[in-house]
Amino acid sequence: MTRKYFGTDGIRGRVGGDLIHPEFALKLGWAIGRVLANGARKKVIIGKDTRVSGYLIESALEAGLCAAGVDIQLLGPMPTPAISYLTRTLRASAGIVISASHNPFYDNGMKFFSSDGLKLPDAIELEIEAELDKPLTMVDSKLLGKATRLGDAPGRYIEFCKSTVNTKINLTGWKIAVDCANGATYHIAPNVFRELGAEVIEVGVKPDGFNINTDCGSTHPERLQAIVRESKANIGIAFDGDGDRVLMVDETGATVDGDEILYVIAKHRLARSKLFGGVVGTQMTNFGLELALREMKIPFLRTNVGDRYVLEALIQHEWQLGGETSGHIVCRDKTHTGDGIIAALQVLYSMFYFDQHLSVLKRGMEKLPQIQINVPMTDAKAIAQLPKMQEVVRQVENDLKGDGRVLLRPSGTEPLLRVMVEGTDSNRVRLLAQSIADCATELMLSRKQD
Repeated sequence: MTRKYFGTDGIRGRVGGDLIHPEFALKLGWAIGRVLANGARKKVIIGKDTRVSGYLIESALEAGLCAAGVDIQLLGPMPTPAISYLTRTLRASAGIVISASHNPFYDNGMKFFSSDGLKLPDAIELEIEAELDKPLTMVDSKLLGKATRLGDAPGRYIEFCKSTVNTKINLTGWKIAVDCANGATYHIAPNVFRELGAEVIEVGVKPDGFNINTDCGSTHPERLQAIVRESKANIGIAFDGDGDRVLMVDETGATVDGDEILYVIAKHRLARSKLFGGVVGTQMTNFGLELALREMKIPFLRTNVGDRYVLEALIQHEWQLGGETSGHIVCRDKTHTGDGIIAALQVLYSMFYFDQHLSVLKRGMEKLPQIQINVPMTDAKAIAQLPKMQEVVRQVENDLKGDGRVLLRPSGTEPLLRVMVEGTDSNRVRLLAQSIADCATELMLSRKQD
């Protein structure tokens, strides 16, 4: 069914817009409480990133939940994956994260976890939407919810993160630059690595409500790259605003994306006979990872873009490792969602185990040239399905002879047809991508003339 409010990962938008304002947040808290309470006393935990609007949304959600008879535990600034973990361990009915992830401060949103720490099932989201269209009512005064603050939430999560790697790991003598994007990991990630013995250079750890993701973090690694080179750090680690993504910088100052991180972790687990199945990527995962995994005889599966789909595939196949190029890495044997800190720890464990620099560990995977051309059109889905378009795609795939791939994808947010081609030769890939884009343009013009 079509959703009115929920997107692929909760609710997100411009602060002050149709969805991210006090009145809607109040009603949303009430609707969530109505769906979850079901006549019994329930508890919901709420965490947030460091946006100034988080205070406003938190208060409104709190009031709505209380009106529905639900108790609340407020955790303050906490990474999204921490809310997933604490929802389970605190035996909460649900967890809410107030965050817009890697977006600028003027956006915000809400992500939701069920009692098992997973994203809410579609059926529950639809129930909440149905409640949102009803008049707001209150439970009797004696049944109103209460709100308390959980003061030791950061410490609990720090200990959990450390527990996900071998206790023999000692990072004494290591120098690690950590960029927290002035976001939710600012008071957690540096302490995790410091407590494992490392010397930590802190970057992006002074949030002011407005500087989240501004020229820092995983979306802007340039500053971290310079710091790694200047300080001669062993590694740089960059998170996004809510800590579910990670990008790394090797000792040479080169960036290491989610595909390369997956490769390093998979190679480490294979060496220890701990892989247990294959690896899940997405349609955008670089073909170089697929080839590298094929060389190691590791099964590989692609899903639609989105960590939600990655996790669904991992559960379906009973595999443990998957992720996206953007740095959403899911280690399902460690936690239930993409977790930047835990993924970073897995890479550090790999470096410790092999006693090698990250630049050496990632060499077994060679990223293939990837060319994407966006073709403006309003009927992208229809054009992509035309027989002529499909025939051109097949011809390009035959031309690549298994050493590349083609992806034709209508944009979900813009009037565009995205044409992506990968292969071993960048010039050839560019020509092939352009040939597909030209065909799409011709078909679009032909349909207009008809």
